[in-house]
Amino acid sequence: MSVGYIKAITERYEKLGYAAYQWVQANDPPPFAPLRKPLKDCRIGMLSTSGAYVVGQKAYFYKDDTSTRTIAATTDKRHIHFSHLTENYLPGPRRDPGCIVPVDALQRLAAENAIGAVAPDVISCMGAVYSQRRVREELAPSLLETFQSQHVDAVLLVPM
Repeated sequence: MSVGYIKAITERYEKLGYAAYQWVQANDPPPFAPLRKPLKDCRIGMLSTSGAYVVGQKAYFYKDDTSTRTIAATTDKRHIHFSHLTENYLPGPRRDPGCIVPVDALQRLAAENAIGAVAPDVISCMGAVYSQRRVREELAPSLLETFQSQHVDAVLLVPM
């Protein structure tokens, strides 16, 4: 059964008496680009919007936090924690962080030569950033810089 996410959020906000949520209306399609080489030769990065962090790192704030955390791809899943505005979506990831930070799956794909390599770090952010301006001006450029420094060819986006 599919859930109309936008409709569900809109109705929830109405019932709670909140002002209508301001959904992003893109003027142009996203700048996706075809791969320049076969996937089996690509280094793959990962972005999880789950608010994941490693024990010892600072947890995320709950409102418009545009910071990111790097999580070494070799990090034991037991050391991955979450702080996110939508806490009700976290019981599964708290039991098994691999369901929202699936680095083991990427590493298996690399071992099977389906992808060339896994970037050394997973990048995490909190997807619940309500300021479109801050996403464009702060978060997106930071993510781009981080992925460019990892020399990735493609990024797996794992939204929450």
